[in-house]
Amino acid sequence: MKKLTAALGVALILGGCGGGGDAAEQQKAAAAAAGPPQVGFVAVREEPVTLSTELPGRTAAYETSEVRPQVNGIILARLFEEGDMVRAGQPLYRIDPAPYQAQVASAQAALARSRAAIASTAALSRRYNELVRINAISRQEAENAVTGAQQARADVAAQQAALRTAQIDLARTTIRAPISGRIGRSTFTTGALVSASQTEPLTTIQRLDPIFVDIQQSSAEVLNLRQQLMQGELSRGSGAARVRLKLENGSVYPSEGTLKFTDVTVDPTTGSQVIRAVFSNPRGLLLPGMFARAEMIEGTKAGGILVPQRAVTRDEKGGAVVMIIGADGKLTPRPITTARTVGQNWLVTAGLKTGDKVVVEGAQNLQPGTPVKGVPYQQNQQQAAPGQQPAAAGQAQAK
Repeated sequence: MKKLTAALGVALILGGCGGGGDAAEQQKAAAAAAGPPQVGFVAVREEPVTLSTELPGRTAAYETSEVRPQVNGIILARLFEEGDMVRAGQPLYRIDPAPYQAQVASAQAALARSRAAIASTAALSRRYNELVRINAISRQEAENAVTGAQQARADVAAQQAALRTAQIDLARTTIRAPISGRIGRSTFTTGALVSASQTEPLTTIQRLDPIFVDIQQSSAEVLNLRQQLMQGELSRGSGAARVRLKLENGSVYPSEGTLKFTDVTVDPTTGSQVIRAVFSNPRGLLLPGMFARAEMIEGTKAGGILVPQRAVTRDEKGGAVVMIIGADGKLTPRPITTARTVGQNWLVTAGLKTGDKVVVEGAQNLQPGTPVKGVPYQQNQQQAAPGQQPAAAGQAQAK
């Protein structure tokens, strides 16, 4: 028993002397015993990637009509309520019709006089034709009689046209809506004198369902997109014509729109082209002139490679770099080429291939060449608790 106690005492003394050794070596020994650090990675794979872009735009009425008078006169009545929906052909204003009623009566009288002249000139022409056969009159007088009868018939046609013109002017004293839509404020009131040559409209009607959204896109971007489509880098399916709209307050418009056309002219001052989309607007939520942001689907890239944005860093020259787990299990930096962001990812065009393991979490404090243990990274994993490594959380989920 005494020998055992003495042995324990010697061991304690030796252990106390060793405690003052190199702490760093002890930490290295502990780390070596724990194994290589764990990192979360994603395996690179090629997949179809739908590319979209968000651009500014303005809403515009599907149809707009500025209502102007086509005859001169004084407005006797306004027949609508400002801001109401009106139908095509609905009466809007009534102009004093008295002068035009008089013109119609005058044209009717002139037409009756012309028709009465036809009978006498026709009878004279027949008599002269009989007299010229017996040489009672000259042939010239007979031809003049025939010409007079023809002129009388032509005068009847001219008076009919004059009567029709007078009737049209009379009908225009009632100003009607040329299109269906929502009518704006009236700039003229009852008793105002209006003329057919005035430049200011009486009111404006706008058709708001459906409604246009005019989107501005730079001509360079349009050119790049067309070249990618021509070279086969992008393909367009049925969804390429769909447009989603984000309103001024940040909300998303519930209905998708459809692309109609791209303007063939480039604005020389801004270098942009107008792309027009049409949206249904049954509740009148969209009004002309509103600002909005439109998300357009450009096309689908068949063999796209996506890498989480958090996995990409920048070198001293500003180039994109990712850390991958090499075949030897060590961290290896890999420069890549990125084209654009797609959601929370980068679209990589060069530098990676299918099967590469790109480190997303856990490599922030590790040097290139460090042996690591990779675990699949779950993008939808919850934030780790303070002091807990995200890669370890990913490993726990994998288990």
